[in-house]
Amino acid sequence: MNKVKMLTGHEVPLDGDLLYMLESLYREVSLKRELKASFDDMMNEIVNVVDGMDEESRKQYLVESIFLNTVTYENERLSAYMKKLASDSGDGNTPKPAKPE
Repeated sequence: MNKVKMLTGHEVPLDGDLLYMLESLYREVSLKRELKASFDDMMNEIVNVVDGMDEESRKQYLVESIFLNTVTYENERLSAYMKKLASDSGDGNTPKPAKPE
């Protein structure tokens, strides 16, 4: 199995597990810098990881990333819609009174 070495030296297996990759980035960049990592710190590590992948791994992780982002986007849209429905009906438990005709 292919692996990619992060700038910290941590090796990540390239097995298509996007969540493990995200966890590794969080642990190796954010936590090791005590949550004070900059945008550039994270981008440098992401570029390093992508540069260490072969073309097939890049494609696999891109597909996984687009899928995860699509699900996240759908969930955020649904959440916003549900909040709107709840606010339109008052407290979310009782329907709004009917308007007089």
